[in-house]
Amino acid sequence: MPYDFNQQVLRTDASGMPIDWISFKDAVHCYHLGQVLYCCGETLYKVRGGRNSVTGKQSGVAVNSIIATQGETQAKFRHHSNYTPPLSNKTLFARDGYCCLYCGNEFSRYELSRDHIRPISQNGADTWSNVVTSCKRCNNFKAGRTPEQARMQLLAVPFKPTHAEYIYLRGRRILADQMEFLRAHFPRKSPLRVRSKVN
Repeated sequence: MPYDFNQQVLRTDASGMPIDWISFKDAVHCYHLGQVLYCCGETLYKVRGGRNSVTGKQSGVAVNSIIATQGETQAKFRHHSNYTPPLSNKTLFARDGYCCLYCGNEFSRYELSRDHIRPISQNGADTWSNVVTSCKRCNNFKAGRTPEQARMQLLAVPFKPTHAEYIYLRGRRILADQMEFLRAHFPRKSPLRVRSKVN
């Protein structure tokens, strides 16, 4: 069975806190440098190397879906109430489930836009708690007004994701074992808990 070399590997720190997604090449590099402390999840790839000229044995590395590495830690992300993950349209749309939070319809990312609840023109900030996913039609109708001024109802309260939630939002295709691992690090009342069980 051919490998899907686009499948991302979830990298954690030594304590098992998620850090980021890495490619299989970066994962093999971590194994080669001896940075992998332990691994979990299923084996994604078995990468073959060269043959030993003396023994004739071929080297190889089995890459798991989750690897814990030494060095960088998630300590800078943990327990800091002022930590804010970078805001991008990709992660914003993923946070809101690719739904317009005004009309409630689901769209492709190309049909969506970032809407500021309190518009920039009214001193609104470009922050997680002031932005929602909106279809272009609703965004154009709302224009430079607040939802109240435009008589539009917000369907959900925007929230700032934790680092583990942010990692989930950045994932391209998350495997079941990776999802279970990430979900264990979500806050108990995370809105993403229910959705991540469905996906």
